[in-house]
Amino acid sequence: MANQVKVGIIGVGTIGSVHADAYAKVADAGVVALCDILPDRLREKGSRHGVEKLYENYHDLLADPEIEAVSVCVPNDLHMEIAVAAFDAGKHVMLEKPMAMSTAQGMAICAARDRAGKVLQMGMVTRQRDEAQVLKELIDNGDLGDIYHIRVVLTRRRGIPGLGGWFTTKARSGGGPLIDIGVHYFDLTMWLSGLWNPTAVSATIYSKFGSPMENYHYVSMWAGPPDFSGVFDVEDYACGTVRFGGKASMNFDVSWAANTPGECYAEILGTKGGVRMGSGPLTLLTEFEDRLADIKVQHSTGTDPFAAEMTKYIAAVRGEGPPAATGEEGVIVMKLIDAIYQSAHEGREVAID
Repeated sequence: MANQVKVGIIGVGTIGSVHADAYAKVADAGVVALCDILPDRLREKGSRHGVEKLYENYHDLLADPEIEAVSVCVPNDLHMEIAVAAFDAGKHVMLEKPMAMSTAQGMAICAARDRAGKVLQMGMVTRQRDEAQVLKELIDNGDLGDIYHIRVVLTRRRGIPGLGGWFTTKARSGGGPLIDIGVHYFDLTMWLSGLWNPTAVSATIYSKFGSPMENYHYVSMWAGPPDFSGVFDVEDYACGTVRFGGKASMNFDVSWAANTPGECYAEILGTKGGVRMGSGPLTLLTEFEDRLADIKVQHSTGTDPFAAEMTKYIAAVRGEGPPAATGEEGVIVMKLIDAIYQSAHEGREVAID
């Protein structure tokens, strides 16, 4: 379509292909260019997604005047560099999680966005799941009452991604499961509850299973196979408590590897009701006519959360709505993650500015 927003994707590993597939479901978007430093992968992905413009250098893609918006799907240490360059080139930016390697980098990205006057949308796709959308409606309608506690559990028995690669190299990733998967539910629960004011955190991190790498036993590996010549210098387990002033608290357990059954849920407790998302049917635990009641919440199913995310991004680019997750929210998540690591390393509670 002639009036489609022309999109370029920088980084066409697994998540880059996910973005390409999602854009294909958005009528107002068209992927016209791909970029990757691996020529063989770039050509294979170009063929798979029907894209002819292929760049090995992201600067060349950003110099293409046809491209209006980009998805940045590269390792974490390149997020700030490429996002800032994209804004400086006059492009809108869809930035995969985590926002960056630190709060300072996140703020630099927002500053570049403001200079350019372009859209920044963070890749917090978990918000777009069907149950998240209906749960947000329940909370905004007051069905949970005053929210006072949140529990985040994201544990894998053996789920270290790409052992020895960039995921497990702190200089490239910024950390382990906290910044890789914890980031999703930190964002999700603050968005659901409206508690965007974490004020203090006390945390502990462990690294028990990733090193020595040859001793790590697993069934399958995302982003594998292992590279035993590489590095594992990040945590594989993190836990702690976050305070939101005197109003609320959050406990979290996040792991890539632990001797525990894998679990994935966010639980939100309020004075009128409580609900757990991610572990079976969405059920509101509440009271009805002076009796305890468990209400199974009906909602739509089958939504592609990535397609929903890209739909909102393209609408924001076209001036038809706000981004699904803002840069300011991304900075708050980075502040929380930075404080968790600081607390764990210093062995004390850390205040969050």
